[in-house]
Amino acid sequence: MTPPPSRPVDHLALCGERGADALVLKDRTLSFGELEHAVGHLAAWLAHREAQEGWDAGARVASWAGKGWLACIMPLAVPRAGMVHVPVNPVLKPAQVAHILGDSGARMIIGNSGLLDTLSDGDMPAGCAAVEETACEHAAMAGDAMAPSRAAPDDLAAILYTSGSTGRPKGVMLSHANLWLGAEAVASYLQLEGDDRTLCVLPLAFDYGQNQLLSTWFAGGAAVPIDYLFPRAVVKAVADRRITTLAGVPPLWVQLLEQEWTADAIATLRRLTNSGGALGEPLVRALRARFPDARLYPMYGLTEAFRSTFLDPEEVDAKPTSIGRAIPHAEIIVMRDDGTPGGPGDEGELVHAGPLVAQGYWRDPARTAERFRPTPESSQYGGTAVWSGDRVRMGEDGLLYFVGRRDAMIKSFGQRISPQEIEDAALSTGLVAEAVAFGLPDARAGQAIHMVARAAPAVGSDRAQAELPKAMARALPSFMQPAHIHWRDELPRGATGKLDRAGLIRAIESAA
Repeated sequence: MTPPPSRPVDHLALCGERGADALVLKDRTLSFGELEHAVGHLAAWLAHREAQEGWDAGARVASWAGKGWLACIMPLAVPRAGMVHVPVNPVLKPAQVAHILGDSGARMIIGNSGLLDTLSDGDMPAGCAAVEETACEHAAMAGDAMAPSRAAPDDLAAILYTSGSTGRPKGVMLSHANLWLGAEAVASYLQLEGDDRTLCVLPLAFDYGQNQLLSTWFAGGAAVPIDYLFPRAVVKAVADRRITTLAGVPPLWVQLLEQEWTADAIATLRRLTNSGGALGEPLVRALRARFPDARLYPMYGLTEAFRSTFLDPEEVDAKPTSIGRAIPHAEIIVMRDDGTPGGPGDEGELVHAGPLVAQGYWRDPARTAERFRPTPESSQYGGTAVWSGDRVRMGEDGLLYFVGRRDAMIKSFGQRISPQEIEDAALSTGLVAEAVAFGLPDARAGQAIHMVARAAPAVGSDRAQAELPKAMARALPSFMQPAHIHWRDELPRGATGKLDRAGLIRAIESAA
């Protein structure tokens, strides 16, 4: 099968009517003409900086800010300048940001002054400059503009960092084609229109969050980014901004259903979309009852291939636990344990082929080889596929159902979290000698983070128990904080001497 045609991702700024709203920020609204103007000016400023500093072609430029002008313009402006965008989640701590900057080889980080001030000299890699976002905007808009990109579809456009099973965040390499076709596919199956208004509540540093912007612009609609502290602010924004499209993850939907929704807010919503974890039948039923006229789209995705499946809203009431079928431009194969493709009634690993498959992990050929492998012989696309490690079952009707994850990753509040990163943070405090982190089912979080720890002998149990929660809060963002810390004098080991993670999980589950 031949991949569909694509264009450079920065051309998304040209998709809507020039006078129509494209970006509705807290302090201003940009039309599509003004969006294109801003993208061109920021791209020209970046290209000038590249020439001035003598950076190599394809230089990485990071952004670290809330959902303002900079964070929304960078995904289009950086690739237009021939560079690679590295968005950083604003909730990450300095040590995590330092890893991303160092690993990506970023030559510049542009961000909020309050965030940049938290970085020490040791956090900044050699040759990486820090620029405050307001100063960047003023300088860019005072200069010239750059014409739309002529990049090749396979040119690298972005590196999105996601936690991996070995602990350290790994950078997923996305091309112009990956981003363009992802936007086109989502706009197509969601049936987005030019009069749609998408409330962008999810972090823009993740594929699902970034696509809120890109798919809306592909359809010529308006993106309305929002940073919020409390779920009631989301409800208010839906009503005030006349929102038609709302994307979320299961824990957010739980919080939103606990809020009081006005008739005006409910009336404007045309569609609700979910990824980042299965909704489950009770949550599906609750959403359908609260928003009976909105079309509900359960979806499954992974950063390495963006989005894999969606369930048609017409089938949600009858099949509430399904993750649906392949999205446009995706081929989904269920590989049985014997290495052969499965069919209706079979269970196996979800394998994703097609032009949405990313280019691998940045500067990590070993981990790339583990997940990005040749497609099965039955594939219509051929080439490289992502072997997800997730198990699914194909129903007799051809719909897919999520079974479980084969690795130990934790999915809490819509975030994919590495247990090792939590364990490393605990050990780095010097308060514990050993630690094991894992997730257990939780109605609000999807999975609650549990950690079993043994106090460092020189510290003592009383001091360790008193000080560890505060030390963890300084080291990790809120969504990675253990909800429960269980203290033990000894941690069990298996036959090889490794800590018995599975045994610990069973013990905590049985005691709950």
